[in-house]
Amino acid sequence: FWRKEIDMLRWSAVFLVIAIIAAALGYGGIAADAAEIAKVLFFIFLGIFVVTLILGLIAGQKLFGQRR
Repeated sequence: FWRKEIDMLRWSAVFLVIAIIAAALGYGGIAADAAEIAKVLFFIFLGIFVVTLILGLIAGQKLFGQRR
């Protein structure tokens, strides 16, 4: 499961680099598209991370009980 999240973050970084290179070379349309794809993939990754974090906290509380 973690492998998919890391791959998604890696693709987000790849599209970000493509956007930066395309912008530096003056290809505005391609840069904008690559930046948009990177942004979408980043937020998908962020959402999966938050859901996984919440589920981990819930599972931890059920396994170890609430300590006060």
